[in-house]
Amino acid sequence: DSGDSVSEPREWRPVIYRKSTDTLWLLLFFLFWAGLMFVAGYAVMAGAAERLVLGYDSFGNICGKKNTPVEGAPLSGRDMTNKKYVFFLNSCNLEMQSLKISSLSLCVSSCPQEQLNSLEDLQSFARNNGSCLCVYNLNISSYTLDPKAAELCPTLPVPPSKSFPLFNRCVPQNPECYSRYASVLINMVNKMDAFHRILSGILAGRDTVIGLSVLALAFSFIAVLAFRFIRTLLVHILITLVLFGLLFVSGILWWLYYDYRNDPSTELETEKENVKFLLGYAIFSTVVTVVLLSLIFVLRRRLQFAVQLFRIVGKIIGRIPFLLFQPLWTFLILIMFWVFWVAILLSLGTAGTAQTTSGGQVEYRALSGISYMAWYHFVGLIWTSEFILACQQMTIAGAVVTCYFNRNKNSPPCHPILSSISVLFRCHLGTAIKGSFLITILRIPRIVLMYLYNVLKQKESACAKCLFKCCFCWFWCQEICLRCFNQHAYTTTAINGTNFCTSAKDAAFILAKNSAKLASITCFGDFILFLGKVFVVCFTVFGGLMAFNYHRELQAWVVPLLLIGFFAYMMSHSFLSVFEVTADAMFLCFAIDMETNDGSAEKPYFVDQELLTFMSQSNKLTEGQKHRGMRPFQDNEDGIELQPM
Repeated sequence: DSGDSVSEPREWRPVIYRKSTDTLWLLLFFLFWAGLMFVAGYAVMAGAAERLVLGYDSFGNICGKKNTPVEGAPLSGRDMTNKKYVFFLNSCNLEMQSLKISSLSLCVSSCPQEQLNSLEDLQSFARNNGSCLCVYNLNISSYTLDPKAAELCPTLPVPPSKSFPLFNRCVPQNPECYSRYASVLINMVNKMDAFHRILSGILAGRDTVIGLSVLALAFSFIAVLAFRFIRTLLVHILITLVLFGLLFVSGILWWLYYDYRNDPSTELETEKENVKFLLGYAIFSTVVTVVLLSLIFVLRRRLQFAVQLFRIVGKIIGRIPFLLFQPLWTFLILIMFWVFWVAILLSLGTAGTAQTTSGGQVEYRALSGISYMAWYHFVGLIWTSEFILACQQMTIAGAVVTCYFNRNKNSPPCHPILSSISVLFRCHLGTAIKGSFLITILRIPRIVLMYLYNVLKQKESACAKCLFKCCFCWFWCQEICLRCFNQHAYTTTAINGTNFCTSAKDAAFILAKNSAKLASITCFGDFILFLGKVFVVCFTVFGGLMAFNYHRELQAWVVPLLLIGFFAYMMSHSFLSVFEVTADAMFLCFAIDMETNDGSAEKPYFVDQELLTFMSQSNKLTEGQKHRGMRPFQDNEDGIELQPM
């Protein structure tokens, strides 16, 4: 089929063309996911994620649910459906040993709101509120009669406490007890791994995190609409808002850092960590502000050029309006996968066997091999997420290719997105799998280096730190370049139906020949889109700063704030990537059109007049270049002509 001519005007359609290498990659991905299903099944059977989320007492009972008995623990297996809060019997003198709090803990239905000074007060509180603060096997009537009541009941006086959304624990409100209690809990969280620390921060401010996520989604929609119906005035408004947001966020960060640093009550470890992270945020925000201000000043004369570029991209999207909804479906699929991944990770983190100790208490010991499963599960997160994003890129590229290589521009093809999805699943899944695997291969070493850097940061020298940071930067640059390269390979696959390697080689040849023409156009367009992403991140982070600033005491809110900023960037990138992928696919189609056809009656161009005029103005193309003699690009090894199949 590679010898088909283009003598008659017709639509270009992707061809079913898959080599054995892509089929092998499809089989490899299937086997990898079979391993993920094994890990998931093992985690569900051996784990108990409720222990981490809901909390549990010293006898193996999970608070807020009905439990099964543990052999050798007579106080286990109780129905705790109405007892949702963890209460420590010695909350004012907590000690931590091997990531475990030494004080006895119970599940209670409510936390004491007032100070309890005697056993009579404990008895009255239990009768009036139905919340027993003594060990389960001690009857309420025996609180004042049993000689062992002092050992089985809380240390007196019991400070007033209230439920706190950090693993459903009763937090004492007495200033002295609160300080000790918080210090022990934060020390325990600090000694946990990064996942547990992030989870604790999210749970502590989950309502704020959800609200800011919705805010990021709203700003992303606003940015998409602005780029869809862009005009010169909108570009000026966008740049003004970005400048205002950058300057305002940088100023707020420096003000908060100064306020926290000079606050005499900053004693808790979380507050010191907030100060440290605020300084890092402020420096990073200031550097980004200075760089973007410089770039905006240099490129200010090309604003009209950007308006014309996005007007052409908007015209293509206008022919395929459902392209704007493509990131929404991708986002929903990613959310479903991430929820599944987090649920399995929680189960893996709590996979352990219950062992009884002296006094009938229960401890959970981690099972062997869990760490290897966690790493395998983590690779699955990266590879699958990148695969989903690659499928989105190929779907958009396939739809744009179908519309570009359509002779009748006023009558676009029917259902180009559904057609692109169909071709993707029937023909090009192996290409998407291979491209996402290459991204995963580059990302894993960077994550491993980051893990080693955090483990050895107290022991390594300044030279080693510099070497680590250079490696981080190198892998990051390689990943960015590979992402851009993959996108062009996906577009070439949608045009010619070739496998990943052949498409990548063809795309590299075409881009190398047209780099001078396309570089300035794509770079400036990507810069304007990046400003749109900065707009979303700035105003979302500003909302987060205002919201989290009111919770200074216990919450390590710098972690949720960092996650919110990352989520806002990913959200805006997911939505604005439609314009980026459409523009890149359009320019690559234009380059291949110019390379394959000569504008004659036998081989006319597929490009419409508006895009051709735009390219002629931006690259100073003359009319004589349309009729230049061009020999079609030949594949050096296979002899496959890069033309419509």
